[in-house]
Amino acid sequence: MIKISHLKKSYGVGESKVDVLKGVDLEIGAGETVALVGKSGSGKSTLLSLMAGLDRPDSGAIMIRGKNLNQMSEKELTLFRAQNMGIVFQQFHLISTLTALENVSLPLMILHNTEAEQKARELIDEVGLSHRSGHLPSQLSGGEGQRVALARALASGPSILFADEPSGNLDEETGERVMDLMFDLVKKTKTTLILVTHDKELAKRCSRIVMLEHGSLV
Repeated sequence: MIKISHLKKSYGVGESKVDVLKGVDLEIGAGETVALVGKSGSGKSTLLSLMAGLDRPDSGAIMIRGKNLNQMSEKELTLFRAQNMGIVFQQFHLISTLTALENVSLPLMILHNTEAEQKARELIDEVGLSHRSGHLPSQLSGGEGQRVALARALASGPSILFADEPSGNLDEETGERVMDLMFDLVKKTKTTLILVTHDKELAKRCSRIVMLEHGSLV
């Protein structure tokens, strides 16, 4: 599913240059649930961002489903991401002017899915928010907002779900409920999960834990 070879990424120039990833090699199989862990600044969010095609590496290869992300144009990469990936962030990143239902419908509309609204309603119901489908993000609680973000990430039926500290902005009880939902949906849909987390107990729920330290796998 995912094969990363000699991946390097740095930020800044000259004396301010910071090597964030220092030649990472990693393979992840279809249906695996993998936790990326490490101290702040270890490179785990950067690695996820590169795998999701949100940023470009300095060198190395990222192969996903046999395609090299580095060789794609921005347009090709955007389409590939829309067809194959879902992403959940700590900050939710819902569009403030769209209702919960419209936020979930958006990835399907981008892919010109003629049943976008129906599929979105099914997903809103699956995350337990059918009674909130007409509400704007500002009218939702943190837990509700993250459930909408999760439904949106899974709307297009992606083969990979990337989640970057998805419970980081939630209280412990709400976070546990949302994470239970995420793992249930991933298992049900056989989706590959790449999870960045500092929560050791959450990491243990994954089938594999990958630790980064100073930009290298340890």
